[in-house]
Amino acid sequence: QVQLVESGGGFVQAGGSLRLSCSSSETIRGAAMSWYRQAPGKERELVAAIGGGGSRKYADAVKGRFTISRDDAKNTAYLQMDNLKPEDTGVYYCKRRIVYTDLEDWGQGTQVTVSS
Repeated sequence: QVQLVESGGGFVQAGGSLRLSCSSSETIRGAAMSWYRQAPGKERELVAAIGGGGSRKYADAVKGRFTISRDDAKNTAYLQMDNLKPEDTGVYYCKRRIVYTDLEDWGQGTQVTVSS
């Protein structure tokens, strides 16, 4: 199992920005990378995903505010979060998935707290 390490979380005021990073111990080339989040008492939800070919998907709640990207040479995926809202608060997890399989790896999560 690969190691995924998220970083970049923190405390921000509504309207602020954060950039999350997900560093993988193995190559992310050919893998789909995604970000999920989980608020207290709620189910984990998909926030954004990027395929190996660069295709992107976003949850409706974050469209126009969040941007997912990847740097395969650095084995790192990113989530740029702008115009943050209190409802964005939660633990953000990075996921690496080998396409065409059900093999997945998850990071430990990084806390994002947005105050009103």
